[in-house]
Amino acid sequence: MSAETTSDYAREDVFDPVRNPELFEGVRSRRVFAFFIDVIVIALLTFGAGILVFFLGIFTLGLGFLLYAILPTAVALLYVAFTLGGPQASTLGMRAMGLEMRLWYGAKPYPLLAAVHAILFWFSVSLLTPLILLVSLFSDRKRLLHDIVLGVVVINSAYHRQYIDGHGQG
Repeated sequence: MSAETTSDYAREDVFDPVRNPELFEGVRSRRVFAFFIDVIVIALLTFGAGILVFFLGIFTLGLGFLLYAILPTAVALLYVAFTLGGPQASTLGMRAMGLEMRLWYGAKPYPLLAAVHAILFWFSVSLLTPLILLVSLFSDRKRLLHDIVLGVVVINSAYHRQYIDGHGQG
């Protein structure tokens, strides 16, 4: 098996919604469900981290309790950075829904980009209201505003694997 290269994707134009509409079928609705799964996972991780911070606070005579101020944000950013920015290019919710993220030229996202993706999502929803999510209704690749800004696309992972295997690139 050969490694995926950016030239393979640029040459094939694999993320063209006209040539490969299967990559984007059901992506919008599955992203919503993936989001809710990820919220539950982050809540559980935050609860576990909260227990650790509690004991850390006791051992540091109260100083560790200051971590509670940043705990949910830190847990969420680390979760996204190491799952979405990891080798599978998807969070646990995205994996459950059969989705993955790629950069516009086919590469997998890296941890810093994944964290920035999450920050831009929350910033755009907070500043521009949740109505900004309607952008995906007008995007041919069903991308949200923060996807467009960062040059990423969310695709069906099963079809993507079939495409790669069928073209001898994976």
